[in-house]
Formats: sequence, structure tokens, C-alpha cells
Amino acid sequence: MQSAKGRFLRPNTPDKRALLLWLLPAAFLLFFFYQPLLAIFRLIFSAQFRSGWDGITLQKVLQPLGFTVYQAALSTLFTLALGLPSAYVFSHYNFPGKKILRLLVSLPFILPTVVVAAGFNALLGPRGWINLGLMALLNLDEGPIRFLNSFPAIIIAHVFYNTTIIIRIVGAAWSGLNERFLQAAAMLGAKPARAFREVTLPLLSPAIAAAALLVFLFDFTSFGVILMLGGPKFATLEVSIYTQAFHLFNLPMAGLLSLIQLICTLGISIAHNRLSTHKSSALSPRSESANLRKPKTWQEKAFISILLLVLFTLVLAPLLGLGLRSVFKLEAARGERGQVEAGLTLDYYRELFENRQGSLFYVPPITAIRNSLFYSSLTVLITLVLGTLVAYALNQVSKMNRWIDPLFMLPLGASAATLGLGFIVVFNTPTWTNPAFPILIPIAHSLIALPFVVRTLAPAIRNIPQSLRQAAHMLGASPLQVLREVDLPILRRSLLVSAVFAFTISLGEFGASSFISTPDNPTIPVAIYRYISQPGALNYGQALAMSTLLLIVCSLGIWLIEKLRLPGEEVF
Repeated sequence: MQSAKGRFLRPNTPDKRALLLWLLPAAFLLFFFYQPLLAIFRLIFSAQFRSGWDGITLQKVLQPLGFTVYQAALSTLFTLALGLPSAYVFSHYNFPGKKILRLLVSLPFILPTVVVAAGFNALLGPRGWINLGLMALLNLDEGPIRFLNSFPAIIIAHVFYNTTIIIRIVGAAWSGLNERFLQAAAMLGAKPARAFREVTLPLLSPAIAAAALLVFLFDFTSFGVILMLGGPKFATLEVSIYTQAFHLFNLPMAGLLSLIQLICTLGISIAHNRLSTHKSSALSPRSESANLRKPKTWQEKAFISILLLVLFTLVLAPLLGLGLRSVFKLEAARGERGQVEAGLTLDYYRELFENRQGSLFYVPPITAIRNSLFYSSLTVLITLVLGTLVAYALNQVSKMNRWIDPLFMLPLGASAATLGLGFIVVFNTPTWTNPAFPILIPIAHSLIALPFVVRTLAPAIRNIPQSLRQAAHMLGASPLQVLREVDLPILRRSLLVSAVFAFTISLGEFGASSFISTPDNPTIPVAIYRYISQPGALNYGQALAMSTLLLIVCSLGIWLIEKLRLPGEEVF
């Protein structure tokens, strides 16, 4: 018979257990996310900003909304066009270099926007490899390729970022598809094309839809890509919120656009969550390698070779261009049309430790690196504690989880500009803005990284055998002992993966940091944006050097994630 003390330590209903687990994460979310949002909406409807509504027209709202949906939909279609064939290849074939390529195509997902912008700038920008090469080859005064500040730059960058989502989610579902379904269709006389259309595609459609919605969500809320590669003439909702709030000081317009974006992202998140719960219902649990084989026919070899060449070019070209450009001085020679001077140098890396400006409001890049490492460490601590509680709460059979979960995942699709503005409105006091301890930055990073941590930990907790816990209880173990002796050893890998995810996301977060960081306490992405926006070869070189260091850290992070993840475990 269970003692009264045991009943007190262990709530006897899932609803009570879920409620206790939700308390701390819900309080964190209410205070640091929903309170700033409500403060913004309350402020824009106040009497002092009432005049700002006079200039708002339907066209000013529909124009950025329409372009946001258009570029997100087009980016998603191009991502599917490359991602679906890639998912098929990764889930059906073994080929040399597959592990390395899988690692490379996963890297863009956690790369900061500023690093991607610097990479494409180093490759296709006015001072990039291709333009300088064409200037030397064709004897031109300036580069002929106008890639930056163009609509194709937005689409290509989004495909660069999100192809791995399609490969991971759809590839995992394709690997779990039982080949006996196709064999049965063949025995009934169905040709491969018909079997794919009537058997494979219906079974994969939930996974494809879930992956497409996730890609659409990231493209819909994209900020850094539009700002740094698209330019000011491409006004999405996110860029319009930033412009209206911080350049035109039109808070009513910024608030209205933020409200529209939140409604849209909430709807997308709810749809994605529902599809994610059903996407594998028609699949059979199988090993990742169950359907793998080597390509046999020349058609298969040609198809795989062409696809791998496209993936390598898309992923490797800007990253290699960035790394090489950071150790090369590559400039057009003065007075010599089309001539380029080149030479190896480490000056850009040495300059990371210097303060050439000599200003109290300017810090050397090494200070930004130290700040980011400190903020990322705090982010890991916050997200692991809160993420573990949320993951355990979601594994309780409770009705409240159905409506709390989408609200908890909403920060993933919230506007960085809105979040930054809300923090300025609510937390503009010495307690929160103390330069010696800028706690708001790791808090903002935690809000962004938390959904990824939860999505990593929740499946791992769900897969812990209940029999092990019951055996521990029967041997007299308390709930804390069960957690320490049973759950944590099993969750060790998932916790490490979550920590790496949180660390790299915090290290590269640009949107919210650009609003709440101070001039003397910048993060690495903010410092990169400052340097790359300033004229001069030295500033450009320092931006490339910092971007390369950030690229190396993110590469190590995704390598650790690949090493630590269990076979068949999804990390997106």
C-alpha cells in the first residue's frame, strides 16, 4: 500500500503531473514572451499613438503580407524540388562520401544568417571570387554579376538553409516505408510510376506536408536573409516591422504587422504539429539501412552524380569561398584595368584582437566572441532546465497539452523585431539593462532555442521503457532516484544534442540580438553585420574572419549532433 508521503511526491493523475511540470516554463514564457507582446499591443492602441493609425491603409498591410507569402511559397517549392530527390537518394542508396555529404547538407540549418550572407558575399559579391575572376579574365572595371540585393539571392539562400529539413523529415519517413507495399503493387500489375503515385506518395504525403510547412514557416519569418541579401526594396512582414518600428517610429503599423504575423505563424505551427503527430502512422518501424543499396544501372549512377554535384555546389561553394576569402587579400589593382592582386594573409585574424577605432563605444572583435560564448553558455543552462520540464510535461496524457504546446512553440515563428521591441518597452530598467550583466540576450536566445530542445528531448523521453521505471519503484526508489538512475543515463545523448543545438543557435542568433545588444556588448553576428556594412577592406576582412570562426564552431556542433544522435532519431 502506497504511503501518504509517496502520494504527495508523486501526483496520482497525469493532469496534475503535467500542471506541476508546466508551472516554471509557463511562468518563463508568460513573463518574457507574452508580456512584451501584450505591452506592445497595449502601447500602440494607447492615446499617445492614436494619430499613427491615420496613415495606415489596406495596401500598406497587404503589400508586405503578399510579398512574404509569395517569397515563402516560391522558396518552399524550390526547396522541395531539390529536397525530395535528395531525400530519395539518402534513404535508398549507399555511395562513397555519404556521411560527409549528410553532415555538410545539415550544416546550413544551424548557420547564422550573417555567416551565410558573408559566404555568398565572398563568392558572388562585388569583391567576391567570381566577380574578381571575371574582372581579371574579361578586363572589366567592375564585377558583371549583380547577385546581392536581388530576389534570386533570397530564394537561393532559403534553399541553402532549408533543403536539409526536407532530406531529414521526408528521408526518415521514406526509410521507414515497408518495401512489401511496393512489391504487392508490382504483383498486382502496377508499373513503378503508378506504384509511386498510388502507394508511396499517399504514405509519404503527411511527412512531405509537415516538412513543407516547417520550411514555409522559416521562410515566412526570415529576417536576416531578406535584410542582408535581398536589400531594402524587398519588404516582407519581418523587414517592414523592423523598418516601421526602428526607422519610421510608427508603432501602430509595426504592431499591426506583428499581430498579423503572429496569427499566421500560430496557424502554421498548429497545422505542422498536427501533421507531425500523424506523419508516420502508416509506416512500419524499420532500420535506416533496411532499404539501402548501391546504385546499379548507369541511369541511377548518373542521377545520383548530378544530384550530389548540385548539393555540393550549393552548400560548399559559399562556405569554401568564405573560408578562402578570409585568408586572402584579393583586390583589384589600382590603375590596372581588370588586374587583381592576391596573396595569403592572416592579418584579418590578427586584427580581431585590435581596437583600431580607439573609441569607448567600440570594442575589438574578440570582445564580441567572448560575449557570445558567455551568452550561449547561459542559454544552454536555461533551455536544458526548461526544455526537460516541457518534454516531460508533453509526455503526460493530459488534455491541456493539446493547447499549451502550440502556444509554447510560438516563439519559434515570432518576429525578432517584435521580440526585441517588446523587450525594450517592458525591460528598459537598470535591473535588466545593466551593461555588466546583460541577461536579456540569453533570455531572448532561450526563447528561440527552446522549441528545438523540446523537440529533441520529448521523443527520447517517450521512448524510455516504462518497465525500467516500474522496476525501480518496486525496489523502493523515489521519483528523484528514478530520474537520476534510470532516465538521465538513457537521456544523456539527447541532452548533449540539445545542449549543442542551444549553444550553436545562441551563438549565431542575429535578429533579437541586433535590437537588445548594446554597442559595447555586441554578439558575434551583430559585430559581423557592423563590419560588413562598413566600407574598407580591413572591415570586410574582419567580418569574413569572424564568420569563418563561427562557421567552424557550427561545423563542430553539427558533427557532434550527428555523432550523438541515435539511428532513426530526428533532430528537426
